[in-house]
Amino acid sequence: MNYSTTNLRNIGIIGHSGSGKTSLVEAILYSTNTVDRLGNIEEGNTVSDYDTEEKKRKISISTTIQPCKWKDTKINLIDMPGYFDFVGEKIQGLKAADIAFIVLSATGSIHVGTEKSWSYTTKEKIPKVFYINKLDKENMDFEGTLNKLKERYGVSVVPVQYPIGKEQNFKGVINVISNKAIVFNEKTHKVETKEVPNELLDKVKECKNIVVEAVAETDEKLLEKYFSEGTLSEKDIYEGLMAGTAKGEIVPVMCGSAIKGIGIETILEDIVQWFPSPVETKKIEASDGINRNNIEISCNEKEPFSALVFKTIIDPFIGRLSLFKVMSGVLSEESSIYNSTKDKKEKVGKLYFLRGKQQIQTDRVISGDIGAASKLQYTSTGDTLCDLKRKIILKKIDFPKANMTMAALPKSKNDEDKMFYALDKLVEEDPTIYISRDLENAETLISGMGDIHLEVIANRVKNKFGTEIVLDLPKIPYRETIKSISKVQGKHKKQSGGHGQYGDVFIKFEPNKNGEFEFVNNIVGGVVPKQYIPAVEEGILECMKKGVLAQYPVIGIKATIYDGSYHSVDSSEMAFKIAASIAFKKGIKEAKPTLLEPIMRLEVISSEEYMGDIIGDINRKRGKILGMEQESNNLEKIIAEVPQAEIISYATDLRSITQGMGEFSLSFERYDEILDPIEVEKVLSSK
Repeated sequence: MNYSTTNLRNIGIIGHSGSGKTSLVEAILYSTNTVDRLGNIEEGNTVSDYDTEEKKRKISISTTIQPCKWKDTKINLIDMPGYFDFVGEKIQGLKAADIAFIVLSATGSIHVGTEKSWSYTTKEKIPKVFYINKLDKENMDFEGTLNKLKERYGVSVVPVQYPIGKEQNFKGVINVISNKAIVFNEKTHKVETKEVPNELLDKVKECKNIVVEAVAETDEKLLEKYFSEGTLSEKDIYEGLMAGTAKGEIVPVMCGSAIKGIGIETILEDIVQWFPSPVETKKIEASDGINRNNIEISCNEKEPFSALVFKTIIDPFIGRLSLFKVMSGVLSEESSIYNSTKDKKEKVGKLYFLRGKQQIQTDRVISGDIGAASKLQYTSTGDTLCDLKRKIILKKIDFPKANMTMAALPKSKNDEDKMFYALDKLVEEDPTIYISRDLENAETLISGMGDIHLEVIANRVKNKFGTEIVLDLPKIPYRETIKSISKVQGKHKKQSGGHGQYGDVFIKFEPNKNGEFEFVNNIVGGVVPKQYIPAVEEGILECMKKGVLAQYPVIGIKATIYDGSYHSVDSSEMAFKIAASIAFKKGIKEAKPTLLEPIMRLEVISSEEYMGDIIGDINRKRGKILGMEQESNNLEKIIAEVPQAEIISYATDLRSITQGMGEFSLSFERYDEILDPIEVEKVLSSK
C-alpha cells in the first residue's frame, strides 16, 4: 500500500525504565496484525528487544523502528530505551519522531524518566501525549497520576480518555470526546463498543469539558464559537486537539494496560483521528549549504530531497546500515545524492524499512517516512543527505558528554588490534561512546554514560566481534611538586683514560604558583658556556617525567641555573644533561616534595528531597560544596569540587542515592596537594 505524507505518524515511545514502553509497542503491533503473536519481555521474544544484551538484561538498549498500519495510516513506532545509560539512543530516536508518547505507570507519582522525557521533548519542540499504563495492576491510581501530571506540567494536560474500573477490575477505556466505551472481553479476547457506564457519565462529561476548554483556548475562532454556543462539535474538538497538540499548547492524556491490550484500539483510533502527521508539525530548521544562512524547509514530497541520518547500525556481516528520516522530497533506490555534512557524493543502493531486526526492501522512501540505506561510503550519524540541486545542512544532533570512564584491555594480547577495530565500529553506532589513549599510563580508556553502558559495550565487543575485553578502573593521573626552595650542585665527572666527561651546575629549585615549568638562565661570566644551557633544561625536563616520591610527573617548579663550571675538552651537552638530572633528583628531595591530585568540578542536578544525601556523600568524598542554584520548579543544582579519585564511579553512586532521579557533569578544575597522610599513603602504596 502506498502512503502520502499526511497518512504517516512517527511516534516516539519514551518514558521511565520499566513503564511498559516495549510492551505497548508489542500490543500495537499485535492489534494491527503486524505480528501474529504477542511478544513478552520476560520470554525474550519481543520485536523491539532482539539484541543478546537486551534479552539477558530484560531492558531496551537500542532505539528500534516498528512500522505498522491502521486503516489508511502508516504508523512508525520509535521504541526508545528508558534506562539513563542509553540517553544517546533517546536523542537519536527523537530526531525521527513527530510526536512523543510519554509512557508512565499509574503509581500516582512522577518518576525521573518522565521528567527527563518531558525535558528532552520540550528541548526538541516535539508535541507530547501522556500514556498512563498498567491500570490493571494493584495499587494503580489513574486520578492521582493525572492530578500529579496537571500539578507538575500545568493546565495544558487534559484527559482525552478515562478508564473503566481499576486494578483487576480494569476492563476498558472511554473516549471522552466521542463518548464511546471500548471494553475488553476476557473470554473472547476482543474489544466491544458499549455505552458509557452510568456511574462514569458525570466524570466523562467533566473530562470532555476540560478538553473543550483547552481546545478553545488555542484558537480565537474556536473560543468565540465556544462562548456563543457553549460547546464545540466533535469535528472542531478533533481539529483543535490536533492543532493544539502540534503547537505544544495541549498535552493529551491517554490510558490503558499494554500487557493486557486494553485500550490499544482506542489509541489507534486517536492516532489516526488527531495525531499530527509530519506535515502538521513544526517547520524543519536547516542552513543553506552554500552561504550557511538559516532557512526552514517544509515536509513536502514535491520539495527537493533532504534527510537526516539519525542512527547507524553496524553488522559484522551486512556492514553499515544508515537509518534516516526524509525531511522533504523522495529518496529512490539506485540514486545519487549529496552528503552536505561531509561534502561528498553518495550512491544509494538498496533501501529498506526496518521492523526490529527485519529488513523490508522498498524502492522509495517518501517525505516524512523513516528508512534505511546500506553501505553508504562516507555517511555517519548526524549527517545531512540532500539533493545535489539544493544543498542544505540540517540541525546537528547534540550528544551529552560521557560521565564514566574505564580502562579496557584485551583478554588476549594478540587481540589488541581486534579490540580497537570493534570499539571503532561501536563508536559509529553509539556517539556517546568515547575512546581515548592515556599515554602516561599506557591505557586505552572507554568513556560512556554509566556502568551498565560500559558493561554493554564490553559484551557487544565479544558478542558482535568475537573479542573479549576486560574493564578496570583507570589510573588516576597524580602529579608531584615542591613546597620550598633548595639550592643544589649537580656534578658529573668521569675520566677513565682518553676523552672524559665533565659537567657541573648549581641550580635553585622553587615552587611556581602558576603550575607551569619555568627555566631561568642566570649564568654570568661564561662559567657554563651558553651552548650547554639548553642541555641543562633538557635534562631537567626529562627528569620531570618521573618524580622522586612515586614517579608521577612533576609540575609547578621553577629551575634557575646560577653557577657551574666546565672543562674545555671533556665537557659536552650530554655531560651537562646528566649533571642537571643529578641536581634535579637532589634538589627536589630537599625542596619538600608533595603529591598532587586532580580536582574535578562536579555539578549535580536532582530534586530537593535528595539534596541532603547528595551533599553528605560529597562531603564523605573529601569534596567541597561551592554553592547551590535553583534549576527549575523542583530541581536544584549543587556545584562542588571533588578529588577525581573519589568519583570514578559517581554515576553509580548518584543513581543509588537518588533512585535514578539525578544527573551530573564533570570537568577538570586543577591540581591540589593531598593533605591527608592516609590518602598519601594509599597513593604511594598503590604505585
